[in-house]
Amino acid sequence: MIRREFLVTSALGTAGALANSMGGAERLVHDATGVTEYDHEPMAPMRTERATRKILIAGGGFRTGFIKYMAELTGKARPRICYLPSASADSPQSALGFYASCAPLNVEPFVQNVFIESLSQKQGWDEVLLSMDAIVASGGNTLNQQAIWKAQGIDQVLRTAWDRGIVLGGASAGSLCWFEEGTTDSRPKALSIVKCLGFLPGSHSPHYDAEAGRRPLYQKLIGSGEMKPGYACDNDAGIYFEETAVKRVVSTRKEAKVYYVSVTNGKVSERTLEPDAI
Repeated sequence: MIRREFLVTSALGTAGALANSMGGAERLVHDATGVTEYDHEPMAPMRTERATRKILIAGGGFRTGFIKYMAELTGKARPRICYLPSASADSPQSALGFYASCAPLNVEPFVQNVFIESLSQKQGWDEVLLSMDAIVASGGNTLNQQAIWKAQGIDQVLRTAWDRGIVLGGASAGSLCWFEEGTTDSRPKALSIVKCLGFLPGSHSPHYDAEAGRRPLYQKLIGSGEMKPGYACDNDAGIYFEETAVKRVVSTRKEAKVYYVSVTNGKVSERTLEPDAI
């Protein structure tokens, strides 16, 4: 069992090094295979000695369509997919929803709770999580999720999983958690800023079309410089990242979109990234 006191996540060092190299999204490019990529996005140095690092997020609604795509990204015939309901306080309803979403698929679902004790759980976080092909973080309270992961050392295990090519992902708190920062409803009274793992540079706003306060606050924070530029996702729309570059924009609902929000010529710019249906 990995145990330590609230260590600062190693990703923060990476995020700091990226600060001077981050740029705004400028244009779409298409390679010879027809795959759409985006240049001038924030990127970290490529680590060629490691497996390709993969993250699949959605603004909300990481259900069967997204889990199916995640399974394909593993390259395994029957991948082991772990659900981490930390943000939902290990809610049984959340876990049942994950199992229901996996039921039509050829995957091996597994749920790893964090409210556990050593008498009943004999494997460490690393033994469980690093044996998986993909890991889905649940929605819920992002602030509490981050505190628990850092207290338990799960943040460092997730970093190792990412470096090994285990596909990471999720929606809502499960999408926000991979970025440096974003907007959250994790505190009382109002939406606020939360700092996260920093695997993906920049910021994120989930539920962009589903909650009225999300869009104006995200644009305000980026426009004022309080928050870095980043990606906003409607429910049922998301992004697949390889390393830290956008590889594909996807959705399971026709109207759902993804946006890159930045500052251009002193004004907030919101660029729509049209998704592929999955």
